[in-house]
Amino acid sequence: MTVVFFLFAGVAIAGALVMVLARNPVHSAIGLLTTMFSIAVFYVLQDAHFVAAIQVLVYAGAVMTLFLFVIMLIGVDKSEDRTERIPYQRPLAIIVTGGLAAVILIAGSQAWITASSPFAVDELNGTIEVVADALFGTWVMAFLSTIFLLTIAAVGAIALAHYPETRSPRPEREVP
Repeated sequence: MTVVFFLFAGVAIAGALVMVLARNPVHSAIGLLTTMFSIAVFYVLQDAHFVAAIQVLVYAGAVMTLFLFVIMLIGVDKSEDRTERIPYQRPLAIIVTGGLAAVILIAGSQAWITASSPFAVDELNGTIEVVADALFGTWVMAFLSTIFLLTIAAVGAIALAHYPETRSPRPEREVP
């Protein structure tokens, strides 16, 4: 576990450096994505598998899709130089990606805990079963109220953006 931690700590730091130092905004977003995946691995190492899954789905998935969509809309008129400046970059990237995938598969096959395991309930903290029991048991009203309010806010925002302003413009007043 220590080896996996230090490996993904280096990957997270490298991704953060790429995010800050890259001149191309798409490369910067990919650095941020790399850091987010590394954080998900840290959650897995802490036996918080549900939080790791949410990290990948929400932040690495939805938020990064939104970031890339905005970046692509902003930089539409810019042409890019497509020549490769770093020799052997593609084969090296394939080798590194294969190595990281192997480390993730090895770590993931050994770290998963399910509710049917013989461990005590305290050791199941962070699993999907424990989070679901708390979310849909103790906190169900707060959860449903939040969903209801977010749905109303989304519908209101769409309605405001979709319909043009129907009021007639006010005439400008003359300043004496």
